[in-house]
Amino acid sequence: MPMRTECKNFESRSYPNGDTVRKCSLDLAPDAPWRCPEPCPRYERRLADVAWTHGSLVRPPTPPEPAGLEDGTAAALLDATEDIINAASDEVRAELAAEQARAEEGRWQGLKRRFRRGN
Repeated sequence: MPMRTECKNFESRSYPNGDTVRKCSLDLAPDAPWRCPEPCPRYERRLADVAWTHGSLVRPPTPPEPAGLEDGTAAALLDATEDIINAASDEVRAELAAEQARAEEGRWQGLKRRFRRGN
């Protein structure tokens, strides 16, 4: 089933360089931006566009489906990529936390020197 643009959880964003992101905000469409799962458990039609003013923006067409979408290899590749990014982000978070702890310790050392008791 193609992406359901009328679903409340569908998001589309265009950037100044011409790139467009089309996705499910709940991350339930493993084949986004091409397809939604057939029996999506969270499909919910958007509310009627009552009292909305629409501009002249036109959504770009959905990109062509890549090879491997039918047999699941595209979804497996995306899952593996997501695992790599998540692992890297965990390492970056740990490095930032260690850096912040060192900076905090340095501030305490400076305060201790400034306010130590004189003999």
